[in-house]
Amino acid sequence: MASGVEREQVVRNKQVIFKDYVTGFPKESDMQLTTNTTTLKLPQGSTGVLVKNLYLSCDPYTRFHMTKASSDTPSYIKTFTPGSPITGFGVAKVLESRDADFKQGDLVWGITGWEEYSLINATESLFKIHNTDVPLSYYTGILGMPGMTAYAGFCEVCSPKKGEQVYVSAASGAVGQLVGQIAKLMGCYVVGSAGSKEKVDLLKNKFGFDDAFNYKEEPNLDAALKRYFPEGIDIYFENVGGKMLDAVLPNMKFRGRIAVCGMISQYNLEKPEGLHNLMFLVYREVRMQGFNVLNYYHLYEKFLETVLPDIKKGKIAYVEDVVEGLESAPSALIGLFAGRNVGKQVVVVSRE
Repeated sequence: MASGVEREQVVRNKQVIFKDYVTGFPKESDMQLTTNTTTLKLPQGSTGVLVKNLYLSCDPYTRFHMTKASSDTPSYIKTFTPGSPITGFGVAKVLESRDADFKQGDLVWGITGWEEYSLINATESLFKIHNTDVPLSYYTGILGMPGMTAYAGFCEVCSPKKGEQVYVSAASGAVGQLVGQIAKLMGCYVVGSAGSKEKVDLLKNKFGFDDAFNYKEEPNLDAALKRYFPEGIDIYFENVGGKMLDAVLPNMKFRGRIAVCGMISQYNLEKPEGLHNLMFLVYREVRMQGFNVLNYYHLYEKFLETVLPDIKKGKIAYVEDVVEGLESAPSALIGLFAGRNVGKQVVVVSRE
C-alpha cells in the first residue's frame, strides 16, 4: 500500500528551460519546453514550500537575467542558470509547507519557476493573497510587482500634486496603465504614449488618460511633446529611455521629477544609445531618480489600501493579455520586446 501512495505522488512537471546566455534580442529558441516528473512532497530537510503554479508574469526585466553576469551586474540581479527553469513572478497554490507563515491551501504571489510545480526555498519573496474577490491573475500585475512599481515610482519617488502635468511612456503596459490612472485620481493632467492605435485608444477610452499618442507616428518626438505639453512636463514616468528620454528632457518644467522605472528600448542593444540633453537637468533643476521596487515592498499593505477599493468600484481599469499554457510562455515573453502584448502579459499554467 505504501509504495502505491508513493507512485501517486509522482506527477508530470512541464518546464520552460533556459538554454544559454543571450546577447542582443532574445529568441524563443533561447528557451526549451521540457516535461519531467516531480514528487509532490517536500524533500527531507527543506524549510520551504511546494506550490502548484497557476499564473505566470511576463516582464521586460526578465531580459537582464538572460545575460551572463559581469562585474557591472547589480547584486540583486541573479542571472538564470543554463539548463534550469526560468524564474519570475507568479501566482501559486501551496501544496505543502514547512514555513510557519504558510499552510497547505494558501494562495501566494512572488518568485516561482516557469513550471507546473515548484519548490520555493526563498519564502521571504512570497506574499500571501488575502483578497480573492478579484481575479487571481491580477496578482501578477496590478496587485503584484508591477502595481507596486507604479505606486512606488509615482507616489513615493515623484510626490505628485493635484493639477500637475504628467507624461507616461509605454503607458499601456502593466505599470504605465496604473501610473496614469493613479495620476488622474489625484487630479493630474495625464498624457501617455504607446506603439499602436489600439493601445492609444485604450489609454484614452479605457484608462481615462487626458490624451495619448502613437510614438511610431511622430517623426519629431520633441515637437510632439511640445504639442501635448505646451507649458512643460512636471512628472515623467520613464519606461523607454533612448530617444524618448532625450526628447523629454528639454520639455521638463523647472524642478520637475523623472522616475526612472525602466528603459525597454535599450535592453537588447549591445551598445546603449547615448543622451544629448542631460544639461537640462541642470538648467531646470530637474530631479531624475531611478528606483527598485524591492525597496518599497514594506508599503505593500498601504498600496493595497490605496488601489484595491478603486479596482473593486471600477474606478481603476485593468487590461490583461492572456495566453494559455506553459508552451505559450516563450512566445509571450519575446512578444514584449516587439510590443505585441496589449496590457499586462499573463501566462495561464492552471486555472485550478
